[in-house]
Amino acid sequence: MKKIAFIGAGSMAEALISGMIKNNLIDGDHIWVTNKCNHEKLNQLQAQYHVQITYDLQSLFKETNIVFLAMKPKDVAEAVHKIKAYLKKDMLIISVLAGVSINSIESLAEEELAIVRAMPNTSATVGRSASALSINNRVTAEQMKLVQQIFETVGLATTVREDQLDAVTGLSGSGPAYIYYLAEAMEKSAEEIGLEKGMAKKFIIQTLIGAAEMLDKSPKESEQLRKDVTSPGGTTEAGLKVLDEHAVQQAVIDCIKEATAQSKKLGLNFNKSMKV
Repeated sequence: MKKIAFIGAGSMAEALISGMIKNNLIDGDHIWVTNKCNHEKLNQLQAQYHVQITYDLQSLFKETNIVFLAMKPKDVAEAVHKIKAYLKKDMLIISVLAGVSINSIESLAEEELAIVRAMPNTSATVGRSASALSINNRVTAEQMKLVQQIFETVGLATTVREDQLDAVTGLSGSGPAYIYYLAEAMEKSAEEIGLEKGMAKKFIIQTLIGAAEMLDKSPKESEQLRKDVTSPGGTTEAGLKVLDEHAVQQAVIDCIKEATAQSKKLGLNFNKSMKV
């Protein structure tokens, strides 16, 4: 039976723990969790998921197969420095740290390790993440199969090259915020056109779910689906005309490009600070 150690106990760690347990991939007895100093959070995880919690590194790493790096990126150097004496070549390291490269983790650990770098998004909390996975050449096929299974408990998991992770971050890592931004605008518009807030929210949510389902199930491209809804002289055409006048589509493109560029910048800055 595998033993998994989480270094960090934030929302992403909790989503992964919840996903694995709910999908019967591993039980709480074999998941160990620690963090920097938040005892209350550890106690909550233990009560809710029946995981093991500890600040004793000897106990945490005893017979451990998989180590999740799930602390805040700014704390990774301090955290890895604390645990690097316990990291062994036969362990699998999985990082969910934005902007921290595989090479940076290897340099901090001062050890040749099997490392997976993952970029999930916050929809992991409801089992609907779009997670991208990148690996180094020490990750075995068996380890990768298990990693795939772990991330599939919280949604879709796809392997990409590490140099594509910044683009994934800009597109799907930050993507939920773009959808919430749209929903926020729709909610404000609903209020201005006289719809009650609770009713409007139900319509908005179902509209977004339905459109996503159409994108998933229909063989048509998004452009064609949009055209299918747009009758000449109709309401949709009138609304889309306003979006075109405000160059909304180009703004979304620029938004994703800017988020991607920021992800690259954060990674470069982190490497410089670590002198990697």
